[in-house]
This record gives sequence, structure tokens and C-alpha cells, in this order.
Amino acid sequence: MRVFGVDPGLTRCGLGVVDGGPGRTVRLVEVGVARTPAEDDLANRLLQLSEVVEDWLDRHRPGVVAIERVFSQHNVRTAMGTAQAGGVVALLAAKRGLPVAFHTPSEVKAAVTGSGTADKAQVTAMVTRLLGLTVAPKPADAADALALGICHLWRAPLMARLAQAEARAAELQRRHKARLAEAANRGVAR
Repeated sequence: MRVFGVDPGLTRCGLGVVDGGPGRTVRLVEVGVARTPAEDDLANRLLQLSEVVEDWLDRHRPGVVAIERVFSQHNVRTAMGTAQAGGVVALLAAKRGLPVAFHTPSEVKAAVTGSGTADKAQVTAMVTRLLGLTVAPKPADAADALALGICHLWRAPLMARLAQAEARAAELQRRHKARLAEAANRGVAR
């Protein structure tokens, strides 16, 4: 499976494409950062970001897009810009019929390092090691995008099995309620 990981941001948006292989093997396809000038107006910055993301989607043809979920930041303006950038990426993926998965920073850290409280240096070090790179991806946004891709590759099978189990449980519950209603109706008919 090929995953396009995105660490959203307006000034720096981390982009990383990874391929998953047998077991938990992962391979780097490309990593980079899309940058937009802070002095440009918001609409133009989002347009610039969309053009870069569309180019990556065209060139790499991922099977899924994994985006970091914005959960809270102290600076509301930064949080809004991050959420808007993530929204642009999600929209472009949806227009192409690609599934989009959102992962929290702690999910990504836990998947890649084993600790949901790992710092950026630990995430970068593990991404470098897992992908067999000789040089760490920089800036941290680029490493975070790769970590998102790796996280999705490793979590997606578990999430799919969990969704199947939940669907099966809901179906069993529906059947059970139908049998109870049928039994109650037979009892009333007597």
C-alpha cells in the first residue's frame, strides 16, 4: 500500500510518501515540504498548497492519504491555518476518491516510537531508522509526514479488523432484537 502522509501547515506543510511491504517493512518514496510565504493572503497560500499537493498526488498515486488531526494548539491563528491546510489536502484526496485517515499526534508517536509522548527528535530518529535513511529528513515537518505514513501503514489493518468486528456485532445485535420482537409478537398472538 502506498500512503501519502501530510503534516499540515501553511508556512511549512510536511509531505511524505511511503510504501508498505510484507510484515512491517516500509520504504521511502519521496519526502519534502511545501512552503507558502507568511505575508501572502490566506486564499493565495491555500491555493499554492493545493497546487503542490495535486502535483504529489499526480506523481505518486497513493492508495490513501494520512493527515495529522489538529486537536488543540495554544495559538488559535496557527490552529486555524493548520486545520485549513489539512482541509485542502482532505478535499483534494476526496475529489480523487482516495480514502483519508486522520491520526492524532500521540497515535503517530506511539506507532513509530512506542511512546505517545515522544518528542520530535525521537520521532525523527525512528523514522530515519525505520526507513533505513543515512540522513534524517529535515525539517521536522518532513519527518512527521513520513511518520504519519508509517503510522497509517501499521494501524490500518488493525482499524479494518476493528471496523469489521463492530459491523458484525451490530448485525448480531440487530438479529437478536428481531428474534426477541418476533417471540414477543408470538406470545401476544396466543
